[in-house]
Amino acid sequence: MDKPIYHIKENSLLAAIAAKKLKAGSVAMVLGKTIHLYGTTKTNFLNDTRWLKHELCHIKQFKENGFGIFIAKYLWESMRKGYYNNKYEIEARAAEEI
Repeated sequence: MDKPIYHIKENSLLAAIAAKKLKAGSVAMVLGKTIHLYGTTKTNFLNDTRWLKHELCHIKQFKENGFGIFIAKYLWESMRKGYYNNKYEIEARAAEEI
């Protein structure tokens, strides 16, 4: 049996903190292979194909870079260019269309 490529954590405290910082009603965020949700259910998230593809792209980014390295690169990009212009967010938004 294949291992799942991701896990989903509903009502995540980390995602709640991110939602507050982003002033968003709902948030999905990835740490490693776990998608942390706040303000949405697992069912609603999985039914939103674009949102799922976006977060799966972040899981791929973690896998390609390694956990610590990706966190460092992501934070550096965000500090330099802001959240929206962060190259990892740009790549994840593009993945929504695939």
